[in-house]
This record gives sequence, structure tokens and C-alpha cells, in this order.
Amino acid sequence: MRKTRCYIVGAGEFDESALPQSDDYIIAADGGFSYLHERGIEPDLIVGDFDSLPVKLMEVVNRHPNVIRALSEKDDTDMLLAVREGLQLGYKVFTINGALGGKLDQSYANIQILTFLADNAATGTLHGKMSCVTATKNSSIELNPDNSRGKSISVFSAEKQAHGVTLSGLLYPLDNATITNYYPGVSNEFTGNPAIITVTDGTLIIIWEK
Repeated sequence: MRKTRCYIVGAGEFDESALPQSDDYIIAADGGFSYLHERGIEPDLIVGDFDSLPVKLMEVVNRHPNVIRALSEKDDTDMLLAVREGLQLGYKVFTINGALGGKLDQSYANIQILTFLADNAATGTLHGKMSCVTATKNSSIELNPDNSRGKSISVFSAEKQAHGVTLSGLLYPLDNATITNYYPGVSNEFTGNPAIITVTDGTLIIIWEK
């Protein structure tokens, strides 16, 4: 039976509340394999140059039947390689754990991956210990996290401009606005109602507090 979602784990902060489900296709991106191994979770695929994986786990990786080994000198990050594999397999919904925290440049690169997914008609959500991040392009997204009332949510334009931005269900609404990539769209708040975020022309990055 075909699985419905691609679940990728990297070497950043691991969110215990976002464990893979039985119908997930699981990819370990390099050091993310450590998190899965510690929890007895077998990935379907392991990808990476393995520069962030403990040496003691390389024997386990070497026994795995489905490993893609990358060169250490490459254009893509291990996470982006994993996402490309998921797209090639036909997945359109991605949950990416271990994608935030740690090195700032790696976190930023993972946020950029969300725009890559949006450009490929797919959606992704990054999970860290304190926050989640997603992106939406020329579309609407509804967010209604548990116990979200009073927690912060921020919306940014990933491009020079994003047109037709409407925010409803939040403390500070917007209606058909244009925002730019230097617009400080921080510290809005959930009200306890579903938050609906719409953009008619452009890509938005959405970050919310857990």
C-alpha cells in the first residue's frame, strides 16, 4: 500500500510530538538517523554524506538496504537531497523534523526548502522544539494548533512582494494587503479560532509558536 506522506528527520532539534506515523515514508537525512535509531524506528531510506553521523552508527547504516551516499562536496544539503528523493517518489506532503535549532545557516537553508517545495506544488512543515514553519504559495492555509490561543504567529513574504495577503482568525487581521520581504510581520497571535492565511500572488513563510 502506498504511503501518504514523506517524513524526513535531520540533525537539528528533534520534536518528540512529531513522530512518524504508520503511513509515512520515512527518510533519515544524515545525522537524523541517530534520532530514529534511538527510538527503534526503521527508515525506508537513508540519505547523506554522513559527516554528522556518529561513527558507531555507520555499521548500522551500512547494513541498511536503501542508502544514498552523497559526496561531502556538493551543492545540495543532505536535507534538500532527501526532499528531492521524496518529490521524485511522488510525495506532495512533507513533515520535516530535526530541521530547526542548531546552526543558524542550516535552519535558514531548511526554511528555503519550504519555498522549493511550494514551487513544486508540494507542502512542507518544519518542526523544532519551540516552533513550526511552513510556506504557502498562491493559496490558502488553515492553522488550528491545539492550545494555541495567545501564542504567536508570524507571516513573512519569501519574495520581494506578496499580493492579496489576507489573515483571518488572528488578533491582527489583514485584508487583501501587499507585504514585502522587509515587512516585519512578527508577533501576531492565535485567538483560539482557526487561522486562515491567504496569498493570491506570492509565497509566504509562516512561523508559529508551539
